[in-house]
Amino acid sequence: MFQQVTKGIKISVLTKYEGAFLKNNLPSFAFRYTVRIENQSKDVVQLVNRHWKIMESNRKTHFVEGPGVIGKKPVLKSGEAHTYQSNCLLHSPIGAMTGFYTMVNFTSAQEFDVEIPTFKLAATFALN
Repeated sequence: MFQQVTKGIKISVLTKYEGAFLKNNLPSFAFRYTVRIENQSKDVVQLVNRHWKIMESNRKTHFVEGPGVIGKKPVLKSGEAHTYQSNCLLHSPIGAMTGFYTMVNFTSAQEFDVEIPTFKLAATFALN
């Protein structure tokens, strides 16, 4: 598990290799990741945007940005958590993801960024 705390928001990530297949005659490697966002601060916060950097071992880098996570913009009171699963498709068997969530503090009305720890994506056969 990969974990990081930024400004009282704890991000935990678990990854799982799902398998390989051909897509448009190119090898593709599927990964699932589960993210838990836990509000350890005293304030109410809302996740409003996500910013991902996806790196592949073949030196390709992709960026993904957008509102919320999987169609939601969760509001978290102190002590609450939000967990979601998503997927990533790579064209190499090894890669990594990192990024940050933009959140709003309801007490101060200020936006702030919460770092997502860099986590590895590795096909099980590539680990040897």
